[in-house]
Amino acid sequence: MSLDIEQTLRQARAFADTGNHDDARGLLLEVLTEDADNQAALLMLGGEYFSVGKYSEAEMVFERLVLQSPGKGQFSIALFNTLWKMNRHEEALEEIKRFMAIADQVEEADIIKQYAEITLRISGDIEQ
Repeated sequence: MSLDIEQTLRQARAFADTGNHDDARGLLLEVLTEDADNQAALLMLGGEYFSVGKYSEAEMVFERLVLQSPGKGQFSIALFNTLWKMNRHEEALEEIKRFMAIADQVEEADIIKQYAEITLRISGDIEQ
């Protein structure tokens, strides 16, 4: 019997929303066993790792997503946030530069705006 991926993702989201992170990760890993490149499952898995402080695991997942879709802002900012949380600020800033160089200015306008705000805050912190 084949796994109903959409239903399993919904169940994983419900587990995550109620703080049941282990069960959420378990379901997401089941989805990835069936469909290793499922971006929704990967993004949720990275988010689960991030939310419980497993930043190295989150980084690996988000890097995989960025490699799959280098111009997708949602994946880039997830990787940026993870690197920043790990105090790897130079690498986080490099991710901003990498993304900004290839991003579709219209499609990714929201992420570009977020990155602009982040860089302004960072430069303000440096000047103080």
